[in-house]
Amino acid sequence: MEYFLSFGLVMGLASGLSPGPLLTLVITESLQHGVKAGIKVALAPIISDAPIIIVMLLVVDQLSGFNALIGLLSLLGSGYVFYIAYDTLRHKPQAQQQNQGPSKSITKGVLANVLNPHPYVFWLAVGAPTIIKSISVSLFAPVVFLVGFYLPLVGSKVALAVLLGRHRELLSGRVYAYVMRFLAALLVVFAVLLLIEGVNLLTGLVAAEI
Repeated sequence: MEYFLSFGLVMGLASGLSPGPLLTLVITESLQHGVKAGIKVALAPIISDAPIIIVMLLVVDQLSGFNALIGLLSLLGSGYVFYIAYDTLRHKPQAQQQNQGPSKSITKGVLANVLNPHPYVFWLAVGAPTIIKSISVSLFAPVVFLVGFYLPLVGSKVALAVLLGRHRELLSGRVYAYVMRFLAALLVVFAVLLLIEGVNLLTGLVAAEI
């Protein structure tokens, strides 16, 4: 039991602090719309991971077609992250945000997580096998692993959202614009990486069939 708890904590913290579209989205939403918006994005894995885990548990022994799925998800995710980058770049400074509509932070976070192939890869390669192994130890072991994983995964992002959201008034004018441009550029990098990953997977499948 202690092994699954500690393993979950380590993997959750590493995943929570790893650079990626979701972490960057937590930062942008916290700066643009405040603490609540950032927290909503941080909670996205809890909302959207359940079907991913179920699917990966079902296909853990049937890997045919998995690369095609990841390739397509990479392409879709790339397009969505490009859109987030564009939306971040065109966002107005805080002083001009008064008439803007709702941020739709939960929707953004869920889409960013579902269209990111990396959660699928993690749950297929690490998460699902660990859950299967833990069931043989105890019925509570999978619960311990999942709690240990999601506590630091979500908690680290929530802490970041609170920190940035409460102190976003320190960013104004040109500083705010520069920060948004940097985050937009970072999102473009992630989008390009997803695009390359998707193209490589799909072209590799086509080459293998030929």
